[in-house]
Amino acid sequence: MKLSEIYKIADTFAPKRLSDEYCKTYGAYDNSGLLVEACEEVKGILFSLDLTNQAIDKAIEKGCDLIITHHPAIYGKIGNIRASDEGLLGGKLVKCIQKGISLICMHLNLDTAKGGIDESLTEGILAAAGETMGAGTSSFEIMHPLSEGGYGRVYSIPETEFGKLAEKVKAEFSAERIVTYGDEKKMIGKVANFCGGGADDETIEFAIRKQADVVISSDFKHHLIQRLVESGVAVLALTHYASEQYGFEKYYKKISQAVDIPCVYHLDESLL
Repeated sequence: MKLSEIYKIADTFAPKRLSDEYCKTYGAYDNSGLLVEACEEVKGILFSLDLTNQAIDKAIEKGCDLIITHHPAIYGKIGNIRASDEGLLGGKLVKCIQKGISLICMHLNLDTAKGGIDESLTEGILAAAGETMGAGTSSFEIMHPLSEGGYGRVYSIPETEFGKLAEKVKAEFSAERIVTYGDEKKMIGKVANFCGGGADDETIEFAIRKQADVVISSDFKHHLIQRLVESGVAVLALTHYASEQYGFEKYYKKISQAVDIPCVYHLDESLL
């Protein structure tokens, strides 16, 4: 398949315009889209949340000449690109280009898309709570709504003890490690979730204002945990990877069903 054809399919499920809309509306920064064009014809696609050396090596091994990631392979300023920097970004980019591997990165657009990573986080938490997406989120609120989809969700679940919910979430997301703060016996009936590194002052205040019983996210800073605990709100911290690979794998499955070339999913279990 042509690279342009694959990008069009990838963009259908996570439109780049959503990233542009999010950045313009909420003052964010992103770098999603086709970042490296090293081939015109694609024989296989590897999906990996991050551009790692392990992902590149697997792409080479499996004959994949396109890698689709969630986190942008090129995000900020690049000071240099050197093949000798094997563990650094420059070395990874040189390796991809030398091997004819193109890179597509779907970041904020995939976070915010309908059926995207943040909505998938909600879906997984509802599944852990024994609820379904349709019934459980009929009245959910989005913190940063877009023309479609958005980021940050607050919604109700069937009441359950915090400790039991935490264990079910850990199992649903195949998480090797979670961190919790709060009384395990506390009854949870309202959840706020933010995928990836979404735990910041704005999201925490949104959760408190909407009277969430628990905030589920990752990359919490100390002062945010303190703020929530003092407000009587429980905290469930997944790893950044676990909170996002759940939805990214769903994205992989959608695209793999829409293209007629082999697709491979790379899972880094050490980050779960």
